[in-house]
Amino acid sequence: MAGLLSRYFGFEERQTDLATEVRAGLTTFMVMAYIIFVNPIILGFTGVPGLDGKGLPFAATLTVTCLAAGVLSIGMGLASNYPFALAAGMGLNAVVAFDLVAGRGLSWPQAMTVVFLEGAVITMLVLTRFREALMEAVPIGLKRAISVGIGLFIAFIGFFTSGLVVKPAAGPLPVGLGTLRGLPIAVFLIGFILSAWLMARRTRGALLIGILATTVIAIVLNESFAAGQGFATPGAGRIPAAIVQAPDLSTFGRLDFGLFAKLGAVTASLVIFSIMLSDFFDTMGTIIGVGGRGGFLDKRGQLPRANRVLLVDSLGALFGGFANSSSNTTYIESAAGVTEGARTGLASVVTGLLFLGAMFFSPLASVIPAQATAPALIIVGFFMMGIARDIPWDDYEEAIPAFMTMLVMPFTWSITNGIGAGFVTYAAIKLLRGRGAQLHWMIYVACAAFIVYFCLPLIEGAVK
Repeated sequence: MAGLLSRYFGFEERQTDLATEVRAGLTTFMVMAYIIFVNPIILGFTGVPGLDGKGLPFAATLTVTCLAAGVLSIGMGLASNYPFALAAGMGLNAVVAFDLVAGRGLSWPQAMTVVFLEGAVITMLVLTRFREALMEAVPIGLKRAISVGIGLFIAFIGFFTSGLVVKPAAGPLPVGLGTLRGLPIAVFLIGFILSAWLMARRTRGALLIGILATTVIAIVLNESFAAGQGFATPGAGRIPAAIVQAPDLSTFGRLDFGLFAKLGAVTASLVIFSIMLSDFFDTMGTIIGVGGRGGFLDKRGQLPRANRVLLVDSLGALFGGFANSSSNTTYIESAAGVTEGARTGLASVVTGLLFLGAMFFSPLASVIPAQATAPALIIVGFFMMGIARDIPWDDYEEAIPAFMTMLVMPFTWSITNGIGAGFVTYAAIKLLRGRGAQLHWMIYVACAAFIVYFCLPLIEGAVK
């Protein structure tokens, strides 16, 4: 079996082995496992005043979240042979819940049909190779900036989920230092120091060891000093009362194309466009960022066999909408597995199998607190920052758009916004300097799409 896997995934060519890929796949799963519970919480309006009870059922959403992530991650590994894992996209799920359902009054099947249709559009763009051609047209400086921006974004996510950085309850500042008291922050600090020490020692499997050790520490401290109530996430840092939970597929396959009658053809089309654009460029940024970290990009910054990756990713939106788990997309957390040594699609297959297993053993996955995985995200962000040295900082035509890309991503909590800011700034500087002819025509197309995207609130207001 080991020989068969080695030949199929090309272990020798990629300078990896079975143990490394399995360990890296497990690491990726552990830093992504939060989505198993966060997605049902968001789509279920859990704890939201006035919306409690109006969301999707928790058990059913948990099941389809695991199912979609498992099937698509395995598909990505087998089809592309890259260690990119997929799951329900954070941000997009909030748009579906709070904009489409709570804001616009769509039913859940109608909202998921929006996701299904944007997935169909992206799939057509992949099949015509438009999506791949646009990726290839991105200047190398912007590609490097996208990688750095994603690294900053990953680290920012880690700081927020740890509780070290918070949104202040009052005052003019958008962020602040969280309280340094309490069990969660103590667990994070222990985990971060432990993981950083292991990385500094070049310990193989440092991130995975750090996550597992921190989880054990969290359980011991939580059960000993907080009566099992030290973490906000249900089940985190606790010995589970049960291990097995039966899957619930009651929401699978529920679509409703009545959204056009509900919103009107123009508004419905604009909604589909906005979600499609976010899905489109989020994935492009993730592939470039994680691909750069893994050394998968060639000298021109291109990803070999990119169309296979993009096809599976586009099918993720289709499948996610059909499954009612929201759009599934390639996860930036895949960089954690790459940092652990993942170089082939077997790591994604391992991650996918673990997601499928979580359909039945979700209580075990719930044990891992966010504070145990946050250190891994911060350290992955640190590693991705290294690409910044290759950005031509003395060439302001390249450096200023790169800087915009890097900062807008974490500060607006959106990969798409960062890429859009970089594209538009890059094109504007070139045009104003009389060098517009140097731009690939697809950059103009992308900039036009981004201008529409950024102006959507104005356009929708005019339509109404």
